[in-house]
Amino acid sequence: MDNSSSLKDLQTQVDKWISTKGVRYFNELTNLGVLMEEVGELARVLTRTYGEQSFKSNEKDIDLADEMADVLFVLVCLANQTGVDLETAMRNAFKKRNMRDADRHKNNPKLR
Repeated sequence: MDNSSSLKDLQTQVDKWISTKGVRYFNELTNLGVLMEEVGELARVLTRTYGEQSFKSNEKDIDLADEMADVLFVLVCLANQTGVDLETAMRNAFKKRNMRDADRHKNNPKLR
């Protein structure tokens, strides 16, 4: 990945990688399964790093950032193949959260 930081650039870079190195996208349901696998691997690292479980001796080289990047890569694949513009989607998600949740969390006594 180059130094660009936009989601649109990321989607373009993933698409270029798929077309030059990956042959083609897996179908959407396969990628959904791959995404669930990657989320499971991320959950494993998080529960062992911040939870009460410990790593097995052969899991010493597992990297949290690498697992997050794997999740993001597959999510971008799904966005590309389903026609979702992630920049627009995130812009809309922030609009929704800013309207719906403007005071919700500030007024939540559980968060104090």
